[in-house]
Amino acid sequence: MKQVTQQNKTGEIRVENVPVPAVKEGHVLVRVRRSVISAGTERASVESRKMSLWQRAKRQPELVAKVFEQVRQYGVLQTYRRVQARLEATTSLGYSVAGDVVAVGEGVSECKAGDRVACAGAGYANHAEFVSVPKNLCVVIPRGVEYESAAYATLGAIALQGIRQANPAIGETVAVIGLGLIGQLAVQMLKANGCAVIGIDLDPWNVKIAKDSGADLALVRGVADVKNIVNSFTKGVGVDAVVITAATKSNDPVQLAGGLCREKGRVVLVGDVGLQLPRAPYYMKELDFRLSRSYGPGRYDAAYEERGQDYPVGYVRWTENRNMQEFLRLVAQKKIDLAKITTHRFDIEQAKSAYALISNPRAYKHEKYLGIILHYGDTDGKGRADTVITVTERSGKPSTAALSVGFLGAGSFAQGMLLPHVRRFKDISMTSVCTANGLNAANVARSFGFQFATTDAKEILTRENIGTVFITARHNLHAPFVLDALKAGKNVFVEKPLCLTIGELKDIQAAYAKLHSSKSALRTPYSTLLMVGFNRRFSPHAEQVKKFFEDAVGPYAIQYRVSAGFVPASHWTREPVEGGGRIVGEVCHFVDFMQFVTGSKPVRVYAEPLGKRAAGAADDDSVAITISFEDGSIGVISYLANGDASVPKEFIEITSTNRTAVLENFQKLALYQNGKKLEFKHSTIEKGHKEEIRQFLFAVRDGKPSPIPFESAVITTLTTFRIVESLKSGRPIAV
Repeated sequence: MKQVTQQNKTGEIRVENVPVPAVKEGHVLVRVRRSVISAGTERASVESRKMSLWQRAKRQPELVAKVFEQVRQYGVLQTYRRVQARLEATTSLGYSVAGDVVAVGEGVSECKAGDRVACAGAGYANHAEFVSVPKNLCVVIPRGVEYESAAYATLGAIALQGIRQANPAIGETVAVIGLGLIGQLAVQMLKANGCAVIGIDLDPWNVKIAKDSGADLALVRGVADVKNIVNSFTKGVGVDAVVITAATKSNDPVQLAGGLCREKGRVVLVGDVGLQLPRAPYYMKELDFRLSRSYGPGRYDAAYEERGQDYPVGYVRWTENRNMQEFLRLVAQKKIDLAKITTHRFDIEQAKSAYALISNPRAYKHEKYLGIILHYGDTDGKGRADTVITVTERSGKPSTAALSVGFLGAGSFAQGMLLPHVRRFKDISMTSVCTANGLNAANVARSFGFQFATTDAKEILTRENIGTVFITARHNLHAPFVLDALKAGKNVFVEKPLCLTIGELKDIQAAYAKLHSSKSALRTPYSTLLMVGFNRRFSPHAEQVKKFFEDAVGPYAIQYRVSAGFVPASHWTREPVEGGGRIVGEVCHFVDFMQFVTGSKPVRVYAEPLGKRAAGAADDDSVAITISFEDGSIGVISYLANGDASVPKEFIEITSTNRTAVLENFQKLALYQNGKKLEFKHSTIEKGHKEEIRQFLFAVRDGKPSPIPFESAVITTLTTFRIVESLKSGRPIAV
């Protein structure tokens, strides 16, 4: 399919061929018919990416600080590669579209295939022939409303939310400062609400359109004596409310709003302007200043937007979804005339020209614009629905089937910690990468030399020429992908966790046992490997610790302190179904490390949360865990989210047989024995990602057993489940 993108490094606008997005649970797959370019928002985004790196650094010093932190932790070379990969990638554009439902994911009942819908959301409702959008960001288009009008639904919801924050009553006078696209929509909706409306803008052309759209008074800022005219219009009272929809670094709109308001009036900021409130008018008039957050309640709430959890209408009357519905109702009733503000129409193939209009005014001789529509055709045959595309043509000698790899999932972790090492392995064949987002799949394929990019996991799981699969998708997909890959007889590297439930673990054990129970002349016991990405045991310091204690005869005492940092409860990793929580998702690393050091299996666990225990709950944000091992060793994991962010994340102290090892964040190691101390340091944090990939691929190539025995991965996973159980029950649990 075709999608409009912008290259991060140069700012170039492109129309790319990318795979059609996947239909996920709770999502709706839509064939787009029309989309709206939000000139103000998208122009700012486009222009920021056209800046030089130095200009961007000056504007976003926090990103520069992150880069330096990455250098400190992972070194110059690795950080450079990650930054370059990000710069070479392309970014999606757009957030307001209308089209036809092609398919719906599990859990979607609000619409069905064939329905006409309007969709919202940056990263979802892109300028593309097909989009996959969460159900709460989709609304059914009423009869009589054309695709072109419905495509404005997101922008209409933004304007409507600003008006709701102003809480205007019939007969009140409201000023709108900034008559761009959002401002023009606000003018028409305020008129529909029975208000007297004053429109104010620097551009006479925008002012004229507002007047034609029904504004009772439309004034050019800097030409008209705005304050005195408004004062006369309101008979000396002042306006009841001001909605600021302008975009400028200047503080002028906020100052002007204070001067126009009556006593105890309301000022609502929708746009992006200077925010230095002048004390005198706001204090003396006791003005109410409010911010309007995008489309409405639900915006930026992952539970609402991504997981489809609606707010009860009795408690939250107007969510972003209901705001979109209401805007379309007003359009259907002819209360809003979008023809007055639609100035340009382009086919998707002409997207570069559309963006030149808003970002390169000289090219169009400073032609005026407001609503810009992109067309995608109105027939079912328009647009290709390919879920897989060829990105690079394979050259050179092909690898063996076993070393032909496919990636299921390729987020920031996979791109930063796994893919660089896989790509550099000798004789590897980067065959296919799959992500739910087609543009992301195409970007990763280009960056790491994959031949194919796809959004359909079956394209990897069913291809006979792919012998090894890396699974780095979200946690709830690990077990299904592992099972399908094992059934297909593929070698599997799955990033932690292996799975999220006891039932899934049993299914994986059964599939693995079945695969290795029958032998033939062509099959060895290790012909199909399954390895979990427990990387700490592969770090160079871990190997030194193992060697240091190789002749130890007594049990171990291990203190493992993790400064985990705070993660919001709404984050997907803490969501029980999708992420599994912090213990299953991360503490598994530390359990595996203890198994590696002791060479013994956990037999009992006891976990306590920091603070008061809630009955039946498992607050895994800060927890102390005690693990008893078969050989008498004791491990204590202090997993903490209440510490200072600057503290190194992991600190480990190991004692046995009159010797002690202290490992600081896999960067510094001190070994104590017989009153002597040996120290080892790395310039960067070395957690073993490179070595785990090397050893896994060596095992695949040479037909050797997995570097981490399957039984060990199973017991680690089971131990995390028991820790969660102990946390809920408040008692020790046998593993």
